[in-house]
Amino acid sequence: MDLNERRELNNGFGEALARAFELVLTPVIFGFFGWLLDGRLGTRPVFMLLFFALVMGYEFWKHFSMYDAAMKRHEQQLPGSRPRADS
Repeated sequence: MDLNERRELNNGFGEALARAFELVLTPVIFGFFGWLLDGRLGTRPVFMLLFFALVMGYEFWKHFSMYDAAMKRHEQQLPGSRPRADS
């Protein structure tokens, strides 16, 4: 395995770890803020669940969009690929 392959592999591991932390910690942080807001307003667990669900939905959408764009770029690099009408 040459240096460029190792660098690409390590970058992939780092990116995957960053995405995993983002996928877990961001909804938890917003859920915590919702919990604090619920405590002030006495509406437990409305805002906690609402903030958590909204951020989870956004995270799933964002990761799917990033994955879809990466796959389209990868498909364009394949031998024999034709330009797509939706790109």
